[in-house]
Amino acid sequence: MEWTACLGEYEKLVFRMNTPRVVIDNAVCSTATLVKVDSARRHGILLEAVQVLTDLNLSIKKAYISSDGRWFMAVFHVTDQNGNKLTDESVINYIEQSLETIHFGSSNCSNGLTALELTGTDRVGLLSEVFAVLADLQCIVVESKVWTHNGRIASLIYVKDCDSGCPIEDSQKIDRIEARLRNVLKGDNDIRSAKTSVSMAVAHTERRLHQMMFADRDYDRKPVLQHCTNSPVITVQNWAERGYSIVNIQCKDRAKLLFDVVCTLTDMDYVVFHATINTSGDRGYMEFYIRHTDGTPISSEPEQQRVIQCLQAAVQRRASEGVRLELCTEDRQGLLAYVTRTFRENGLNVTRAEISTTTDKVLNVFYVTDAMGNLADAKTIESVRQKIGLSNLKVKELPLIYHQKREREEQQGVGGAVLLSLGSLVRRNLYNLGLIRSHS
Repeated sequence: MEWTACLGEYEKLVFRMNTPRVVIDNAVCSTATLVKVDSARRHGILLEAVQVLTDLNLSIKKAYISSDGRWFMAVFHVTDQNGNKLTDESVINYIEQSLETIHFGSSNCSNGLTALELTGTDRVGLLSEVFAVLADLQCIVVESKVWTHNGRIASLIYVKDCDSGCPIEDSQKIDRIEARLRNVLKGDNDIRSAKTSVSMAVAHTERRLHQMMFADRDYDRKPVLQHCTNSPVITVQNWAERGYSIVNIQCKDRAKLLFDVVCTLTDMDYVVFHATINTSGDRGYMEFYIRHTDGTPISSEPEQQRVIQCLQAAVQRRASEGVRLELCTEDRQGLLAYVTRTFRENGLNVTRAEISTTTDKVLNVFYVTDAMGNLADAKTIESVRQKIGLSNLKVKELPLIYHQKREREEQQGVGGAVLLSLGSLVRRNLYNLGLIRSHS
């Protein structure tokens, strides 16, 4: 056999070894679809597999991961958003194709848009100032995601030129955008940490947001106000005999939780060798056996504390605080600036936002609190809705504490009525016994 033919056969062998084998099984489990992935091990493959599933808004109910030696194996128990098994053949085929090509890398480019990256100190009205600047500079916001955590903000905003509808490539205009946005982010007290940058593509929006907040060291900052009473419980310990560090996480389960955790471990240059993921009710339980990329476990107490801090931040960044408002209406120039200005003028602060525009229709999601980070007043929410349009801006989700408050008020009402009736009964009995006089 000629050398070129041997080389061709060798390349085919390498390709088969490195191409993940994917099996999707609906028969084994009665409550979830099993997605099995086998592949040659390499750094980041777990994150890419989880990313494929979470980008489809699938829920990962259980998972078993092992990648010791040179091979990676994972089994994911997944459902759709309604908790049902996957039955749509187009979705199943897409998962198979996507997982089989993760070896070659995937990019979620900006589709001909200009990407703006912003980090800085969060404050009430900051988003309204950002969108006002973009509207003034004739930039159309097509997509955006905004996260806030521990008094910091990170945002990716995809824009195009208002006149041409094309990406913004004029270097002078890009410089003006960066300069004005940087001045907005700086405000009066963020001279050093405010950052802006412009690019033509981003690998993956949510992973990039994690990287931006990690680089901004949001995990190392004290929250302005501590509202979260359900913080994740995270422990890190070393298993010296096997050379692993074991990370245990217990927290409230939510969408994309596993992605957020694995993303942070990967970006911190840790390798997950084994993992078990489980959910029970609204709780999530995760155990990871990790090492550094050089094969060594976590070596010191300060490093353990840093891992705990970073994972707590990863869990909490996407945790939604406040009332969920959805804006669905016809798109127009300056709409975002107007809506967020209305929030600011009524003392509402945006803690998280997801903005998207398709065929002249906007679907925007905002999570809002009051200016101090507390629950927004219901009357304020209704006032804002009336100004923006009751049919355009709708309340889609209330925090649990709203329902708890309402239940307490109802219980107090019932309790008060019971006490009143008991008091009347006692007075009537005392009157009948001649121990008190009638006031009539």
